[in-house]
Amino acid sequence: MSVSVTTRSRRATVAAGAAARERDGSRGITIELGSVGVRRANRWVLRDLTARLPAGRRYALIGANGAGKTQFLKLLAGDVWPTPTGRETLRYLRDGRPLEVREAKARIAYLGAERQDRYARYGWNPRVGELLATGLHGTDLPLTPPTATQRRRIARVARRAGIAALLGHRFLSLSYGQKRIALLARALIGEPDWLLLDEFYNGLDAAFRERADRLLARARARGQAWVVAAHRAADLPAGTTEGLWLRAGRLVAAGPLEHRHRRALDRAARAPVRTGAARGAAAAADPPLVELRDVDLYVEYRRVLRAVNWTLRAGEHWAVVGANGAGKSSFLKLLYGDLAPALGGRVERAGCPPGAPIDAWKRTAGYVSADLQAGYDADVDLATLVASGARASIGIAEPLAAAEFARARATLRLFGLAAAARRRPRELSYGQLRRALIARAVAHAPRLLLLDEPLTGLDPRQRAAVNRGLARLARTGTTLVVAVHHLEDLPVAVAGCLVLESRRVRVTHTMRPRAASRPKPGNPKCR
Repeated sequence: MSVSVTTRSRRATVAAGAAARERDGSRGITIELGSVGVRRANRWVLRDLTARLPAGRRYALIGANGAGKTQFLKLLAGDVWPTPTGRETLRYLRDGRPLEVREAKARIAYLGAERQDRYARYGWNPRVGELLATGLHGTDLPLTPPTATQRRRIARVARRAGIAALLGHRFLSLSYGQKRIALLARALIGEPDWLLLDEFYNGLDAAFRERADRLLARARARGQAWVVAAHRAADLPAGTTEGLWLRAGRLVAAGPLEHRHRRALDRAARAPVRTGAARGAAAAADPPLVELRDVDLYVEYRRVLRAVNWTLRAGEHWAVVGANGAGKSSFLKLLYGDLAPALGGRVERAGCPPGAPIDAWKRTAGYVSADLQAGYDADVDLATLVASGARASIGIAEPLAAAEFARARATLRLFGLAAAARRRPRELSYGQLRRALIARAVAHAPRLLLLDEPLTGLDPRQRAAVNRGLARLARTGTTLVVAVHHLEDLPVAVAGCLVLESRRVRVTHTMRPRAASRPKPGNPKCR
């Protein structure tokens, strides 16, 4: 399956890119797949893929959670190899001549959530300048000091990415958006023939999206080819002109990416009209779940929040919004008990008097975040993963009771994961694992559910299904606090809004009804 639609403007762009590659002594790579499949954990995650991706093209990769998008990108990158059947072919060609896999891999850059998560999971914490240098060497960690020429290139790329002031900072100390941009700069610094992006724009605010757009526009001007997996039309970089559609591991279509395809993504991503309904009059008398008094919060010796005073009552449902780096994730960790306030501040939690073990509180709460997903390394099946939520543990130290397993399986069915109950976390797509962690958080019907960008990586159908489940929880007594960048990702029960900016927490009015038209990407606004 090959896409070869050409226009005068596209030919001019590709020709310009080819000329630039001639000047620096490189040629674009064409990737060919024939009858390729990939088998993982006794099942085919990709099947019978046949395609030709010519140099210089820019594709959107579209498919539901579990369709095989991440495995497809890894296959193109050479990080995953076809399962042998005797029929498969995977070739990298330059100027019509085959390349060795090692040489081709050096010209392909892959960036996905798993690549970012590895730094936290393995404790890799290079300085940002060292991180960019690994993009020149094609290694995960810095092995040799950069030369003077390479240092100048690192400084130049860092300036373009807006991270020059961060070159001496440790990677794990950065905000989510800073990490994302640093990794994009790392991927582009070697001027790869192909850039493979897996849901890259997830979790980025407007300012960081603009930075990414500028970097990709510059790469596009020199003829950069890419394949970008996304669930939202707004998450496709400008210049993405062709589409690849995956369904259940098969490449079912390929061709020009037309306006109707973008409109279809927009329609799927669109949420129902939010009512922003206020709580009932009786709710004002509901008891406090959490009270913050004069709270200053520091993370790695840096003040994130200051002088926070706020009361969360049972039955209230809140959105937490703010730019990348505003402290949303740290605020939720404070409520959950993973972070403590500075001396002089107080956090009072219902049923958890001073001196009580924080685990007693955590067993009444649920928590989901990208950090939790990045660090979840217990080698357990999904039923055990979900059951562990009631114990606020990673994995299980003691045998589970039959009732715990039954509740876990019922919750997996609720989230459409019953067929995956025996699979391990690393056998799932990013979106499937996110759903499993949400199931883990809600299986024991928590009093409080803290969700940090819970719908990241979910396709539109799954976003809608998860939000329906969260709405049911809200009706049955679970209090929701949800941090988001897209207001359409909020469950309809959420009415209050906390805006984090300049290290302060500002309480806004109840959110007003919104029109059903798709909002522009960027920082959410609470009225």
